[in-house]
Amino acid sequence: MKLNNEKKKMLYYVFAALMAAMIFVTTYFLKIPIATPAGQTMLKVSNILVLLGGMLFGGVYGGLAAGIGSGMYDLLDPVYITSAPLTFAKFFLMALVCGLISNSGGKKGLSMKRNAVGAVCGGVTYWLLYITESIVKLMIAGSAFSAAAAACAPKMVTSGINQTIAIVGSLLLIVPLNKALAEYLPKFSEESADKAAETEK
Repeated sequence: MKLNNEKKKMLYYVFAALMAAMIFVTTYFLKIPIATPAGQTMLKVSNILVLLGGMLFGGVYGGLAAGIGSGMYDLLDPVYITSAPLTFAKFFLMALVCGLISNSGGKKGLSMKRNAVGAVCGGVTYWLLYITESIVKLMIAGSAFSAAAAACAPKMVTSGINQTIAIVGSLLLIVPLNKALAEYLPKFSEESADKAAETEK
């Protein structure tokens, strides 16, 4: 069944909202909490969906899906509830950076080269924001920079693992997802995945 562009745009927003819900659910259920001197952190797979949101829906809508889904989790967890606004901002920016790069040059998230660059830049953006936030919080509480940085070392490692998983996972999933959603997303109305692959050669 072929859909007109108006219906495709409606589905576009529905899929973006579903991505936000999936980010919340995977964060809630698929995680390993880890206690550190700088506070609790976690190993999780939901960052894969954050990067995929940017690739599939572009920087702004992918960013909103990532920020809303992650922020909702914080609002329902007493450990993270006060960090919800910053969580929204960090994940919004992670997906925004990824989405802007992967959708640049008219590629619409269909170029693996741009997706790879976008995923790495989005992951690094979040890592820097997360570690900076953690260090600043400890310094505000009275720690010296060196002590705060040392206390955040476990978070640096954990977040680095999360971002590596997110980058690899999103790049493995983006091609089959693009093909599966080709009939429903408006970005496919003007160019196909096959055409995008040819033009990047």
